[in-house]
Amino acid sequence: MAEVVTSEHTPHLLTLSVRSTELTDGQFYRLCQDNPDLRLELTAHRELVIMAPTGSKTGWRNSRLNQRLANWAEREGTGLSFDSSAGFTLPGGAKRAPDAAWVQRGRWEALSEEQQEGFAPLCPDFVVELRSPQDSLSVLQEKMSEYLENGARLGWLIDPLGRRVYLYRPGKPVECLDNPATLSGDPVLPGFVFDVREIW
Repeated sequence: MAEVVTSEHTPHLLTLSVRSTELTDGQFYRLCQDNPDLRLELTAHRELVIMAPTGSKTGWRNSRLNQRLANWAEREGTGLSFDSSAGFTLPGGAKRAPDAAWVQRGRWEALSEEQQEGFAPLCPDFVVELRSPQDSLSVLQEKMSEYLENGARLGWLIDPLGRRVYLYRPGKPVECLDNPATLSGDPVLPGFVFDVREIW
């Protein structure tokens, strides 16, 4: 039986413990397909996280960010960009869907067709989480640390509410930028510059 866990900091989240339930990769994938209006993730501790859709303004911000990343990725040609509907199975076992992501082409092409169609078994090289008004900053910070622990080479946690961006890089302390004008993806995404003022 699933145990329901709620958080006072994130009332729009519902977390179900599925530790004693055998939820296979295929079953989780079908569960996500059967519930397209929900965003589902599975933590490394076997907790099913159920998130409601974001508000319209957060969706617009995310769309703008993904558009800029996709345009750069197409011009550069060294990798593929993904929006928040794409899920990844991290080496630690969690199944996560960052708001934006980029994977180096060689790593992507090393996967089988079946792996590409499901929740690709890798951590993206670059990940972005975009905070919505309902999101707990500490929960997103934990998620960003998880990405780094699983192989991400660069992460941005963008907080439009406080006009701050937290930069995550392996082997370096988290850097907080107050009201930055632009963000650079160098050296992981050479030449990618995002004008973060577009989404403030």
